[in-house]
Amino acid sequence: MIALQLKIHVKLAYTMVITEKCDVYSFGVVALETMIGKHPGQLITSLSSPLCQDTMLLRDLLDSRLSLPEDVQVAKDVVFVVFLALKCIHSNPTMRQVSYKLLDNIPFPKLPCYAISLLDLKNQEM
Repeated sequence: MIALQLKIHVKLAYTMVITEKCDVYSFGVVALETMIGKHPGQLITSLSSPLCQDTMLLRDLLDSRLSLPEDVQVAKDVVFVVFLALKCIHSNPTMRQVSYKLLDNIPFPKLPCYAISLLDLKNQEM
């Protein structure tokens, strides 16, 4: 995964040609940045480690300046944005798949928002 991400960045840097993969990846980065309150560069690198995915909870990832959502619908929306961002960064979806997911509802994990791990989100089907 990291090699593919690096290849996308290098290709963009040398050619300055924007592709759909760059758009989808960038969307994921911006969505993550919005949710965690800072650029996710280091996070993206550490997410390739299975140990990090097993142990990191969604609540640890979210912007600590904000309280966890208490409203169920808001919690679902937060989980959905992080889920979609992670898929954009790691799964190589097409922009069409991303846009369909924005219009469609995904099954919400049965765990409370504060107990969801990044591994739970990663294993959720697109």
